[in-house]
Amino acid sequence: MKPKERLAIARQMPVEVTPEVRVGNYEEIVEGYSEFTAILEAQRCLQCKKPTCIKGCPIHNNIPQFIALLREQKIEEAYWVIRKTSSLPAVCSRVCPHEFQCEGHCIRGKGKGQSVAIGMLERYIVDWMVENNKSMHQACAIPGDKKVAIIGSGPAGMTVAYWLSHKGIPCTIFESLPVYGGMLTVGIPPFRLPRKIINAEIEALKSCGVTLEHEITIGKDKSIDDLRNEGFDAIFNGVGAHVSRKLGLEGEGSTEGVLYAVEYLRKIYMGDNIDLGHNVVVVGGGSVAIDVARTALRQGSMNVFILYRRSRDEMPTSADELHHLEEEGVHIEFLAAPIRIHSANDKLTKIECIRMELGDKDDTGRRKPIPQEGSNFLIEADSFVPAISQNVDHTADKGLKVDLMPWGTYKTDEQTLQTSIDYLFAGGDSVLGPQTVAKAVYQGKVAAESIERYLNGQDLKKDRNFLCR
Repeated sequence: MKPKERLAIARQMPVEVTPEVRVGNYEEIVEGYSEFTAILEAQRCLQCKKPTCIKGCPIHNNIPQFIALLREQKIEEAYWVIRKTSSLPAVCSRVCPHEFQCEGHCIRGKGKGQSVAIGMLERYIVDWMVENNKSMHQACAIPGDKKVAIIGSGPAGMTVAYWLSHKGIPCTIFESLPVYGGMLTVGIPPFRLPRKIINAEIEALKSCGVTLEHEITIGKDKSIDDLRNEGFDAIFNGVGAHVSRKLGLEGEGSTEGVLYAVEYLRKIYMGDNIDLGHNVVVVGGGSVAIDVARTALRQGSMNVFILYRRSRDEMPTSADELHHLEEEGVHIEFLAAPIRIHSANDKLTKIECIRMELGDKDDTGRRKPIPQEGSNFLIEADSFVPAISQNVDHTADKGLKVDLMPWGTYKTDEQTLQTSIDYLFAGGDSVLGPQTVAKAVYQGKVAAESIERYLNGQDLKKDRNFLCR
């Protein structure tokens, strides 16, 4: 097929469950491609000589290669191309913001065109392997005498365990929650990431000899020093960013009806039934804010608002998420920010807001929101849920003198992810702050290679396969 013919093929759209049906359950709302649709979409790839999509992928998957194999119907071979670089392809293909990563760098998406649906093609390949009962994991190496403790079972910790276990290095994951998966399980709704996907990855780690222990909080139930005394030769801290940031409004911590995004999602997806009431106001513009709003709808709230202090163009979330949110009936009040909590007998009644306008760009490259004097307005609210990012939980390093960055993440070697304590490595959100699953996966790969080299007494930087960039 000639390039002109490929350019004439329109991007293939997946089938979605209608909004009326999906708000009543937690089932996955986007169906995967059929074989015909997947191969037709794969035909759109131009197989660029300098594939910018690879540069846009935090994991550096060989995207043109697996797409080329897919359109030749060599799907199993395509899967193993992905598996060379990615420890969680079934997860990343579903929840990564592809339009800001691989698809955002696709040459077909420049100008007025639409990029190749890389995420959907990756998902099709993985789902095909499952549906056809294909073996999806490589054989693990015989365990050696050195062992590693991993704090946290999120994507970074799972990735470290995956790579080290395949190198014959026994790993034990310590998870403080009753469930495994970290934010994948207690932060991302099942309608975006079905729990069977996460559970399959956990079972694969167990089959490779990884030990998993839940409801053990490092820094509380046992310390990092205890882990060292138990014979762990190296430790990876991948606890993530589970502590919600506060807005700093008067009455925020004492008013009934005010709760925080990650805590709310954690409770809901661990089985609690939380009724936010009829009127729910969520603050924030990222995926967490959107997940809270969509979860509140499914929990029975009828009137859900999102307040975002910038415009739609500055919203740091994917177009698909925004589209699904608005289809489901959530109203977004752009260029608005909360300034006061109104209550009666310490129970929330209204949120006072102010209109914003955009000024010059700030350090993030986005235009700075500026309050418009005299533009105050009120929104009735039964619940108020700030979702304005999270901080790293430092329970694990209690009593340990480890260097931190000014904003609270771990200070690590920029290339190897080794902390100021030689046996301690960190990665994912605990180093990056709240970021994407793919970035956590890549840092897990970097940390795993560093740990292997540390255990073998090798130089951590010379002739490596993976380095942070």
